[in-house]
Amino acid sequence: MNVRRLSRRSFVFAAAAIAGFAALSGRAFSRTPRASNRVHVASNEYSWTVFYARENRNFKQSLDAGLTDVAQSELNGLEPFCENPEEVDRIVPLLKRHGLEMRSLYVNSTLHEPDKADASIEQILAVARKAKAVGTRFIVTNPSPIRWAGPENKDDKQLRTQAAAVEKLGRELNRLGLKLAYHNHDMELRNGAREFHHMMVATDPALVSLCLDAHWIYRGTGNSSIALFDIVELYGSRVVEVHLRQSQSGTWSETFGEGDIDYARLAARLKAKRVKPHLVLEVAVEKGTPKTLDPVAAHRKSVEYVQRVFGGL
Repeated sequence: MNVRRLSRRSFVFAAAAIAGFAALSGRAFSRTPRASNRVHVASNEYSWTVFYARENRNFKQSLDAGLTDVAQSELNGLEPFCENPEEVDRIVPLLKRHGLEMRSLYVNSTLHEPDKADASIEQILAVARKAKAVGTRFIVTNPSPIRWAGPENKDDKQLRTQAAAVEKLGRELNRLGLKLAYHNHDMELRNGAREFHHMMVATDPALVSLCLDAHWIYRGTGNSSIALFDIVELYGSRVVEVHLRQSQSGTWSETFGEGDIDYARLAARLKAKRVKPHLVLEVAVEKGTPKTLDPVAAHRKSVEYVQRVFGGL
């Protein structure tokens, strides 16, 4: 544990409290004053899960120590997986202890089956109500496939059911003052991306926003930058969050930086559309990813690149 860092953070907390800039009942603390051209950068929990796993460690089971690493990597926040309100209760005090915000959270859902959709929506709303009280703004969900890693595709009836449920969830979250951010992996891009496009075309933009996972779109369309930027042109105005991951020749990079996807171009297109998304690193590892850095070093280097490319937003 870095005593010097904790001492500095304690000072910032005290100063913020005296000035009235933060309150436990609503807004999360900011660790350090930031230059006006710097942007808030969070990380998805998945990044830390896979980086810890390759060191035979478990991020979830050592959450307090893990969040120490998150803070030391110069991230401003974490996007955790929260499947129930109790998980929100567990993580929020730890996030505050480490000066980290929770502007968004990720929750799974099953929305293509009528008998499961309503229960899934109620579960998400229970999590959302708890999260809103501590400053969360965005609820990110990726409607579950028929079977994870399976070849099955949802038929038209299931896609209509899912779109109606996604919009219903968006409407209920909107009433709470929160935004629903639809998220996808690669399977939604199969068969002409019919699932992805239907979730966009068949839902009200005022109720359903987009978490643009640039690399899953890139990979799901056969490593196509054309497809990625076409989606940005079609739905860019609905983007409220961007998940940031990079690859080299198709393989996930150890850090977020230069690579297959032109993120400088993506930042420019979003800026041209006057979109200022929540930026969430989702650096990950897979077979072939280099192993040269520990989790903190990899994320710190990634944050530096995010600031360089997206600082103008």
